[in-house]
Amino acid sequence: MRHIFHFLTYSSDETEALIFASVLFICWNIENIAGLAGGYKKWNHAFLNVQFIITGIAPQFMMGLLFVKTMQWTGQHHVGLLYHLLHVKNAFILFLVSFVLLDFGEYIYHVIMHKVNTLWMFHAVHHSDYVVDVSTTLREHPGENIIRNCFTLLWIFLSGALFWMVFLRQLIQITSNLLVHMNCRLPDKLDDIVSTVFITPNLHQVHHHYQKPYTDCNYGDVLSIWDRMFGTLCRLPYEEIVFGVDMLDKNNSTTYFSLMKMPFEKYFRQKKD
Repeated sequence: MRHIFHFLTYSSDETEALIFASVLFICWNIENIAGLAGGYKKWNHAFLNVQFIITGIAPQFMMGLLFVKTMQWTGQHHVGLLYHLLHVKNAFILFLVSFVLLDFGEYIYHVIMHKVNTLWMFHAVHHSDYVVDVSTTLREHPGENIIRNCFTLLWIFLSGALFWMVFLRQLIQITSNLLVHMNCRLPDKLDDIVSTVFITPNLHQVHHHYQKPYTDCNYGDVLSIWDRMFGTLCRLPYEEIVFGVDMLDKNNSTTYFSLMKMPFEKYFRQKKD
């Protein structure tokens, strides 16, 4: 057990990167076989989205260090909701509780990113993709990367989640995020079953529709139960889904630099005026 913990502690970034790359490769090839969208240059589209990895490495690394320090501190000082459940000896139950708490935190974060205009301008970079496929998962402005990790840090602090819990949660989250952005759909009957608990590609594609109220629904990260609880679950036939954001000019969201400056365009226009 000591060796396993050592591996999880000092190899988590490498392990997550390896799993991410493996799942990405599998999803990419499934799209090649059963993808819904055609008529676009998939490699060019992916190259644009992959560039966000470069600008995301530094903030992700720094926040990763803060995650570790926070979990060490909460562990030493017994801070967080989970420390009130320490009489529960079953590790699986503790993990489920931490998973649900962190997933609820992700739901709240996602709602906030849509409802606060300044934050939405960062999140809109992700929504600006006019073809949603597995590479869209990578399309995250470094500003949102920092914001998202700050929220995650807060949820970790409040929950008191232990390192191995967060690590396993992130592995599941990575896999889920890649799967739900795939340019594929589940058969309707299967989707009805799976989406009872989990976010599916069918649900998340509706979230990427270019107009409200559909943009403001299906906020769930891994679990769909929060959307069901708070009335934000909705469906739309695939034939009616149009990806993108109605407030954005499509021509201004096709290059890396235009996407990088997108959150600040409103500010610069106001200063110029």
